[in-house]
Amino acid sequence: MSWTDERIQQLKDLWSQGLSASEIADILGDITRNAVIGKAHRLGLSGRPSPIKKKPTRGATILALTERMCKWPVGDPKHQDFHFCGKNALPGMPYCAEHAALAYQPASGSKKREEDRNVGAA
Repeated sequence: MSWTDERIQQLKDLWSQGLSASEIADILGDITRNAVIGKAHRLGLSGRPSPIKKKPTRGATILALTERMCKWPVGDPKHQDFHFCGKNALPGMPYCAEHAALAYQPASGSKKREEDRNVGAA
């Protein structure tokens, strides 16, 4: 196998698309993954995050939510990284324990006494 200008360009294109060295070797054919890595190194192609070490998924999208998942919104709905918590929701509640504690806070002492007094006043 020889590295023609066409194959080098194809290697560069596939590398920039984030394909793994094995995937590139399969596409180019008649070449090993190590040959792809070596050529990419000699060409000075930029390093990339390992395809094996995927970024952990963050939360859940609206389409992935189920009734058992926490529906606490995270981020700005206008941004692409907006998602929902997605952890296990407490039984009968829309939120996980952490977010339920934020959403359902008991009334403070003085506020509760005032509410109790106002209930009978009406």
